[in-house]
Amino acid sequence: MVDGQNTVIRQVPRRFREGLCPVPADLKDVEGNKLCARLYENSSPYYDQCCEGDYIDVKPGDDVPYIPLKWHNRISSLVVGTRCELTVWSKKPKDGYTKKFTAGAQPRLKEVKKGLLGDWDDSISSYYCKCN
Repeated sequence: MVDGQNTVIRQVPRRFREGLCPVPADLKDVEGNKLCARLYENSSPYYDQCCEGDYIDVKPGDDVPYIPLKWHNRISSLVVGTRCELTVWSKKPKDGYTKKFTAGAQPRLKEVKKGLLGDWDDSISSYYCKCN
């Protein structure tokens, strides 16, 4: 697509993204290095407003048994990079419920079951991420 000033604008087709979440294959830090995952503080009842706000960039091999206090039980959306796997725990250090996320976007962790009655929204306390 080209705007009025002949600038090429790349639009990702809706079927390849979830809300504002980046496409897993395009998940890179500001220096262009491949990321294992990106964890977002906020989600929304509206998918087109998910993956906004502050986030943590997770590098391949990051093993974090104690998530920083600002982020403890605050993660509401996440994206896992292509050929990567993110394992999360509900308690620190790497204790409690556990869940593995593979490549893709999860714009609303409220929709991911944790145990019989819970969900993963604002429940992540530890994580480990690996890529092939």
